[in-house]
Amino acid sequence: MQDSDVIVIGSGIGGLTAAALLARYGKRVIVCESHTIPGGAAHTFRRRGFEFDSGPSFYCGLTSAGSLNPVKQVLDVLGESLESVPYDPLGLYHFPEASLPVYSNQSRYREELTKITPQGAKELKRFEERLLPLYDAMKGIPTLALRADWQVIPILIGRYLPSLLKMVPHLPLVQASVGSVMDATVQDPWIRRLIDLECFLLSGLKAHGTIAPEVAFVLGERSRAGVEYPVGGSAAIVKALVRGLERWGSQLLLGHHVEQILVENRKVLGVQLTKGEILKAPIVISNASIWDTYTKLLRPEDLPSSFSKAALNTPPVDSFMHLHLGIRADGLENLTGHHVVVHDSDKDITVPGNTCMISIPSVWDATLAPEGHHVVHAYTLEPYAGWERNDEYEHKKQQKAQTLYRALEQIIPDIRERVVLELIGTPLTHAYYLRRYQGTYGPAIQAGQGMFPGSHTPIQGLYRVGDSTTPGIGVPAVAASGILCANMLVK
Repeated sequence: MQDSDVIVIGSGIGGLTAAALLARYGKRVIVCESHTIPGGAAHTFRRRGFEFDSGPSFYCGLTSAGSLNPVKQVLDVLGESLESVPYDPLGLYHFPEASLPVYSNQSRYREELTKITPQGAKELKRFEERLLPLYDAMKGIPTLALRADWQVIPILIGRYLPSLLKMVPHLPLVQASVGSVMDATVQDPWIRRLIDLECFLLSGLKAHGTIAPEVAFVLGERSRAGVEYPVGGSAAIVKALVRGLERWGSQLLLGHHVEQILVENRKVLGVQLTKGEILKAPIVISNASIWDTYTKLLRPEDLPSSFSKAALNTPPVDSFMHLHLGIRADGLENLTGHHVVVHDSDKDITVPGNTCMISIPSVWDATLAPEGHHVVHAYTLEPYAGWERNDEYEHKKQQKAQTLYRALEQIIPDIRERVVLELIGTPLTHAYYLRRYQGTYGPAIQAGQGMFPGSHTPIQGLYRVGDSTTPGIGVPAVAASGILCANMLVK
């Protein structure tokens, strides 16, 4: 096989974004993917006519011209686009004492909140008014213009000085936690729990652990660019990125597992595949997690021990229990596609099993299920520790899935009688199919207590993208990581 300019390990959104952009910039890129399906944590899979998203289920700003979503910016540059279905409300939050429809339309959303807590609704308005100017300031500097090294400074000064000056008043917010903004604007306990919940859904951490720009981005996108579902699920985004990669002359190799990144004298040479085949390139980009890159793809002697130790001490977000169901849809004409159920108000929302996320995307895209049926994806936090494939494994799977069934019964009371296909995923499933350290979605780095690791490594020519690099977890964030890395390598 011919040598290339760049090898990307893994076809998650971060890896595909970096690869497709580099191809667009004229580089010869090969993407090596272990799985037979591209997409990493965003891939979809089919069973008996049902198509399931394995991970993300909530999207905004995929098609709006004014969107800040890095996915949209990259697809525009690649000459690709997505078909999507807009919807509002974006979902329902079910607390033990009340259910709240969450509208993109801010005034309508506040009307709903006023029914529960009039004072809290006013406080939430103050909270949003503190964050949204940061979103507006960010709009003037597209992610597509940024890069992950010091040379971003002359670019910002030369091309985006007015926008940069507009950002100056908001700089204290850039590294601030959402919790600090909440403390300054919100006293109402109901609204504080609501903000904690929204942060948890975004980052896996509550308000005091989540950085303010992340929430500013989502508030802005959902209220101004709109909430939508890509027709075809998350696979539609993956396919568009693969089309862009191939359109610009590069290739994706499925079923090609990278066994080792080849390094000599702290300089990358290429990669070795499982069957011994060697692919050479002066640049290798790993879309594997920080833990998997440094323990499985490199030899211990390839990295300085102090660097390796610090990197491997990065705390991971817990894994998840997943319940993928195919159900009969008769009598369910008025379903909303997204739900979050909090079982017990006296327990922290981060307690595994207490907060359950539910997505029914066939509400918007009927092609995801056979006629007369729906696909359902429900998931909740679940620690990796204690899981083993032993005699108790199947029983434990069923037992742990019950909290998800109880959550679903609040939406569809007779859900158990409707099931025609049941798939239960555990942290072990997550770790195995996605080749993810402990089945995690990425680092759990508290705001103000450290930065996400960047793209750089101590090895010349080796870079990293994905959810364990800047700017973090979630589809827009990992797409941004691919942009930052790709731009750094060509401009």
